[in-house]
Amino acid sequence: MGLTERVWDAFANTIKLNDKVEQLNTTVAKQQSHIEDLNARVIRLEAALEFAHHTQRSRRLPTTKR
Repeated sequence: MGLTERVWDAFANTIKLNDKVEQLNTTVAKQQSHIEDLNARVIRLEAALEFAHHTQRSRRLPTTKR
C-alpha cells in the first residue's frame, strides 16, 4: 500500500468517524430530552402522591387522649 492510499484511507476513516460522532450526538440529544420528560413526570407523580397522602391524613378523626 502506497503513501497516497494510506493518506486516503485515513481521510475516509476520519469522515466515517465524524458521521458516527454526529449520529451519537443526535442520539444523546434525543435521550436527554426523553430523560428530562421522564424527570418532569416523576416530579408530578411525587406531587400527586404527597397531595393524596396529606389529604388522607387530614380526613382522619383526631384521636382523643384520656
